[in-house]
Amino acid sequence: MRYRTVADTAVSAIGLGAMPLSIEHRPDETRAIATVHAALDAGVTLIDTADSYHWHADEVGHNELLIARALAGYGGDTSGVLVATKGGRGRPGDGSWTVTATPAHVKRAAEASARRLGVEAIGLYQLHKPDPTVPWEDSVGALRELLDAGTIRTAGISNVNTAQIRQAHTILGDGLVSVQNQYSPALRTSEPELRLSTQLGLAFLPWSPLGGISRSSLDGPSGPTSAGTAFHRIAAERGVSPQQIALAWLIARSPAVIPVPGASRPASITDSARAAELTLSAEELAQLEDVLPG
Repeated sequence: MRYRTVADTAVSAIGLGAMPLSIEHRPDETRAIATVHAALDAGVTLIDTADSYHWHADEVGHNELLIARALAGYGGDTSGVLVATKGGRGRPGDGSWTVTATPAHVKRAAEASARRLGVEAIGLYQLHKPDPTVPWEDSVGALRELLDAGTIRTAGISNVNTAQIRQAHTILGDGLVSVQNQYSPALRTSEPELRLSTQLGLAFLPWSPLGGISRSSLDGPSGPTSAGTAFHRIAAERGVSPQQIALAWLIARSPAVIPVPGASRPASITDSARAAELTLSAEELAQLEDVLPG
């Protein structure tokens, strides 16, 4: 397993996005825990969760509790696993997502997440999304208070633009260690945020790094990473899955990038984890760039 760093913590170059284990169409708990264990077996040491990763309204923290049970039941050493959780979003039970990032809510949410995870301090706590009704500096200020109180060890921000990253960096200083935005071969709108994160020494954790792709096709029948494109051709030449090629392309974008692909089956995360050992040649990267949007 290749490693990268979140602040001064070494983590696997591929993480596990645990959301599919708790939302709609989730697997049963036996398979969910087997998926987490398969990730650990493959050398994955970064697990991404959130208090809002649940299905029904009364299940706040479902995913965090699941991760805590999976880690507790694992037969091997989990001391090197970094669990990154998030707060500031909600799910009222009708399939929608809400945003609440008042300082009081963020602090309460972090304290509740720590209890569910069974830790004295959360390794990485990320503000899930800016709240348009709350000044950004107030929401980020809550992270500062959580750092100072020792409730969280490091802080991150998610779904943000470059101005918000710069402001958070000013407020949090070395306490800010990560940015988590949507980013994939087919969706590169966060390129400026990736460049700034790299410049500031922040880990960049792409969510939905495979763009919600299926095992048979990446971006639908005619997208830049769909069947028949360089992603599939190079995968066939390498004897690996197109998903591994997509994740290896992401890793090659910057030393700051640590993709967190979602998985709901052991086989899926086992396959994704193998991408950490896959190094694409300059020629292969050029061929992939040729089919991607600018």
